[in-house]
Amino acid sequence: MRGTAAGRGSVSVAAAGRERAGRQPAQPSPGWAGVGGWPQPPPHEGFGVSWQRPEVFSLWLPMSCYQEDFFKEYLKMMVNIVVLNLLICISLVFWIVSMTASTYYGTLRPISPWRWLFSVLVPLMIATQGFKKKSLDHSGALGGLVVGFILTVANYSFFTSLFVFFVTSSKLTKWKKDAKKQIDSEYKEGGQRNWVQVFCNGGVPTELAVLYMIENGPGEIPIDFSKQYTASWMCLSLLGALACSAGDTWASEIGSVMSKSKPRLITTWEKVPVGTNGAITLVGLLSSLLGGMAVGIAYFITQLIFVTDLEISAPQWPIIVFGAAAGLLGSIVDSYLGATMQYSGFDQNIGMVVNHQTRDSKHISGKPILDNNTVNLFSSVIIALVLPSVAWCFWPRG
Repeated sequence: MRGTAAGRGSVSVAAAGRERAGRQPAQPSPGWAGVGGWPQPPPHEGFGVSWQRPEVFSLWLPMSCYQEDFFKEYLKMMVNIVVLNLLICISLVFWIVSMTASTYYGTLRPISPWRWLFSVLVPLMIATQGFKKKSLDHSGALGGLVVGFILTVANYSFFTSLFVFFVTSSKLTKWKKDAKKQIDSEYKEGGQRNWVQVFCNGGVPTELAVLYMIENGPGEIPIDFSKQYTASWMCLSLLGALACSAGDTWASEIGSVMSKSKPRLITTWEKVPVGTNGAITLVGLLSSLLGGMAVGIAYFITQLIFVTDLEISAPQWPIIVFGAAAGLLGSIVDSYLGATMQYSGFDQNIGMVVNHQTRDSKHISGKPILDNNTVNLFSSVIIALVLPSVAWCFWPRG
């Protein structure tokens, strides 16, 4: 039996002799064909070297790919656990500091256990759902979790405003997605906002929420400049930043597919292709007004539910008006910055507007100074600074 196996699986001495005599070499067996078609020794045979079948080596490749994917998923899971633990620790620090400050000064309101629990669980559920529906990528979900926690623990009105902005923007991004793919060269399935986009839209509100807690402590207050000037200023500034982001998103997502007329560049009023940065339409401007108004309505309703001393405070209905104004004004500021500081060119090869210069692109407007995320950040900063000053002049006194 062993001689038979050797005759099938290796080059025997007799076969080598026949080859030197000019005869045809022994043909390799299909089961043990080696590199170049020449036979290989079977396992544990031939010069003391242990050989393995090629099929054995082929099994290692998919296994390594599987292990690589497994470790990537494992790493993501560990990052989620670490971030969640850090969030819980930070929230506990907020709670302990607020309790200590309340005990020492006797003026600040401490964070209640229910507010702390709500501020952790609800943003976690929203971020998880946004990740599953591809409204956020992995980094965007983690960033949104942090932003959501800080705004929720500071003021429930901040949370509802952020919630309305996120939900409506995500829905509108997916609305008529087939039409948007034909006009937007950078369209992503589901929107999938990353941490940079989350920071540019939620960074200013997050900073204002932290300052609000330092000034007033966590909790809801009526907006009344005559009694609480600084806290009211911060509340309206945060409302303006969120309404600005909502108005810009509504204008882009609705105006680009619903407008029957061609958009016009805000600086020169020339007709430009759909998707050009800084281009506006009447439908888009009306949409921005409604987007800011939606955020203002959410803030106003939350005030009616959670604020206890509204009867002795200034009227709160102007919140809706200034929210709508922030949405419209924010869209206009965003369009102006996009028309002047953001590159727009028409790529002849793909037939779409692009935000960076290519070989086949023809310049339409703007200089390559800012990108879309930076424009959104600057717009929200400008509105956050302007809106409270304007509101202070026109807000009714209690």
